[in-house]
Amino acid sequence: MANFTTHIAVGTVVAGTLATLTLAADVIATENLIPITMAGVLGSVLPDIDLKDSRPSRAMFSGLAIFFSFAVLFSAADRLSIAELWILWLGTLLLVRYGLHTIFHNLAVHRGIWHSIVAALFCAAATAVVFGHVLDRHSGVAWLAAGFMLIGYLVHLTLDEIYSVDVMDTRIKSSFGTALKLFDRRHPYASGGMAAALALAVWLAPSPTVFVDGLSSRDMWAGLNERLLPKESWFGIVKVPHAVASTPAPGGGIETGAIPDKALAPAPSNPPASP
Repeated sequence: MANFTTHIAVGTVVAGTLATLTLAADVIATENLIPITMAGVLGSVLPDIDLKDSRPSRAMFSGLAIFFSFAVLFSAADRLSIAELWILWLGTLLLVRYGLHTIFHNLAVHRGIWHSIVAALFCAAATAVVFGHVLDRHSGVAWLAAGFMLIGYLVHLTLDEIYSVDVMDTRIKSSFGTALKLFDRRHPYASGGMAAALALAVWLAPSPTVFVDGLSSRDMWAGLNERLLPKESWFGIVKVPHAVASTPAPGGGIETGAIPDKALAPAPSNPPASP
């Protein structure tokens, strides 16, 4: 399997490439781009959460502990005393970081269900739930984050499979086929539980309609194609051979940079003024 450094390096490059396309398409507000990109980077290391005492596992449970402890703290801030809030916050932090971490690793098997496409889909849907309902982002933004998570997760599984082939000795390692799989045949109950969790996450997630409509927009893809390469010079220094000024396509086609603005997170319409 690839090591942590390789996973996060490749994941960062892939997430950065996707973020560049998203920025060029101008389909979401710029402030949403950083958390979405981080979702892609997180996905590139998340499958190793089932590896006990690994850096991804420790980091993941530490992050979950911080998130849930503050979520509980803020939800109870108006009802409890300061001393009670301290106890509640610290108790939640320790429970998730050490209690949940221990329970999870007593049940999880490395290269088990978490190294599967079903788990990748679950994590993507769960990301949409978190962005849509916890972080209160627009549904298009939530599903774009889910897409970043899914691609990062699949990059991890693919790298693990590639590293299972020893090209120098021209042999295939015994780990080949254990990373990129649809589900875990060795543990049917775990696979069934993950499938049920996927169905629940999809049900809880916001509607993907805006995301699907934005992704299938011809105007967006035409605009990206128009901006793919420089028209006159690279970085304003090296001239492009046979540079031709961009002109609108016949019949009201797409001009340079004419990409649908904030297609995945449209600005809210102003209500009509009351008489």
